[in-house]
Amino acid sequence: MSAIPQQVLANQKATLDNFLAIQGTFFGGFEKLIDLNLKVIKATLDEVAQKSQQAIEVKDAQEALAFTSALVQPGAEKALAYSKHVYDIVSGIQVDLSKLTEEQIAQGQQQVSAAIDQLAKNAPTGSEGAVALLKSSLATANSAYESVAKATRQAADAAESNITAATNATFKAASDAAEAAKSGAPRARRSAA
Repeated sequence: MSAIPQQVLANQKATLDNFLAIQGTFFGGFEKLIDLNLKVIKATLDEVAQKSQQAIEVKDAQEALAFTSALVQPGAEKALAYSKHVYDIVSGIQVDLSKLTEEQIAQGQQQVSAAIDQLAKNAPTGSEGAVALLKSSLATANSAYESVAKATRQAADAAESNITAATNATFKAASDAAEAAKSGAPRARRSAA
């Protein structure tokens, strides 16, 4: 009799610990997003002050064209970098939550297995077939869960690879466009002269 209340208390403690871990993960991610946004705001304000000083010093149309061309690339790169940081933070939260969920499921599987074993010890004679069926069902469910978890991890890895490739391609396209704009600016100066 005393084993059952102890199991209930242990389950409640495990559930509370899991809830606190999930809460900590969410707040940690939220804290990282706030920190990132504060850094971005500070860097943006510093850059605006610097670019404002540079804009005041522009003397003619050619310098204005070169100045505006130079503004395009850093802005695109910064937006992409910001998006990548946000993605990294969110993905880190997802990984942590996945680990916590897997741990919770593993604990649940152990508890069900222990309950079946306890049932088998106390089962009346002749119920071995039912206990074997329960154990077989549990093994099948565990195997199905492992297959789904493996496929989910593979899909997440593939999605992350695709996002990384797309980000790199976007960075390259932005760099190429900025280089083309820089290369075009001297031509425009020559043709204007």
